[in-house]
Amino acid sequence: QVQLVESGGGLVQPGGSLRLSCAASGFTFSYYAMKWHRQAPGKERELVARITGSGGSTNYADSVKGRFTISRDNAKNTVYLQLNSLKPEDTAVYYCNVYMNYDYWGQGTQVTVSS
Repeated sequence: QVQLVESGGGLVQPGGSLRLSCAASGFTFSYYAMKWHRQAPGKERELVARITGSGGSTNYADSVKGRFTISRDNAKNTVYLQLNSLKPEDTAVYYCNVYMNYDYWGQGTQVTVSS
């Protein structure tokens, strides 16, 4: 069955960096685009970044463009999200997601940006 397992979250000061990972299994990873979303307390879940199956094309939300980088390693069935220049408003639970006639989600990893 499809499994997505996120890791790498934590507490970081404003201006700091984190790298999130999402290990995927149960499907042919390289065939599918992968996405990172986030959900802050009291807010709706929002799309942060997307990467195509080959990794050749990426898209970002305006709020993270120039600060976050999505990438993937198809040999390791893993998608990453590099978070740089973090701001308190980046505090959220971050989820990876794949759509295959149904949306599959991981359990999420908490990112807290605070001094």
